[in-house]
Amino acid sequence: MRIVFGADDENETTRAVLEHLRSRGEVEVIAPPSWPDLGAEVGRAVASGRADVGVVMCWTGTGTAIAANKVAGVRAALAWEPWIARGARLWNDANVLALSLKRLAPDVAVETVQAFLDQPEPDPEEATAIARLNQIDAERPPSA
Repeated sequence: MRIVFGADDENETTRAVLEHLRSRGEVEVIAPPSWPDLGAEVGRAVASGRADVGVVMCWTGTGTAIAANKVAGVRAALAWEPWIARGARLWNDANVLALSLKRLAPDVAVETVQAFLDQPEPDPEEATAIARLNQIDAERPPSA
């Protein structure tokens, strides 16, 4: 699995997540100067197929999730515990996981990433809803 990772700060939590990601597969680390660029670049890597999934981290996780979601084809989900991350993949076919690097303990962050990565396929019963997300994404006007 090809994974792209970006964080706008470094601490014990980001180091634990990156170590876990490296143990799971090929990891590309993105380090743009700002969280909006970081989220967008990770989103572009996933949307283009350069990576299978992405993980972004900022203070709350919200900003990088918003930035990633500006990229067509990205479904970034903010999660703070494993059940949410697993559900984001299972029910929403999320392809980018956003985490808080300030509010998650390293072990919880790693468990959350693991739950996200361990759910490789969406629930077939959600195919219609996920297809609708793709339609909504296609309706998005091109950016200037």
